[in-house]
Amino acid sequence: MPVLHQMQMSGNCYKVRLAAHQLGIPLTLQEYGLHTGETRRPEYLAKNPNGRVPLLELDDGRCLPESGAILFYLTEGTHLQPADKWARAEMMQWMFFEQYSHEPYIAVARFVRSYMNDAQRAARGADMEKLMTNGKAALSVMEKHLADRDWFAGDRYSIADIALYGYTHAAEEGGFELANYPAVSRWLQRVSREPRYIPLSHRP
Repeated sequence: MPVLHQMQMSGNCYKVRLAAHQLGIPLTLQEYGLHTGETRRPEYLAKNPNGRVPLLELDDGRCLPESGAILFYLTEGTHLQPADKWARAEMMQWMFFEQYSHEPYIAVARFVRSYMNDAQRAARGADMEKLMTNGKAALSVMEKHLADRDWFAGDRYSIADIALYGYTHAAEEGGFELANYPAVSRWLQRVSREPRYIPLSHRP
């Protein structure tokens, strides 16, 4: 059975758990502590020199890091990837957007506010204005796209939605007011009604 090296609170790890559960793909979860430095130890760095989670370890020993790559691998040939060439390109567009223009701000703001201690948070205080400004800009881009569409790629739920859902649905933990983005809020509800949906807190 594939092993997902992960942290339960991580939105990037949650994306993988959600997609795998919705496809009925069993995973063994290997949990790492948030501030323990476990992913910087030699035995983990031998699997992923970048020292981060998630990391998918296959039965044959191959290891695949990066949530987007893992999502793409697990869902290849399934209904979670559009068959249409243009829609697949849209899917990748939004997955790149999530990692470049969304996650660095919305996820980091959440981490600073909810998972740092007081001293760490004080040291990052000057960064918060930029995190909030750019995070709101990302949410506004999503709001505009969803104003007349239900999903991000093509006309159905895909890993583009899963990728963006991971941290968007927890954005209020970072100080973002999701009520200011009604189309995004409706989309969050649609995702939560998809078959075999599990929340971030779910443990198998």
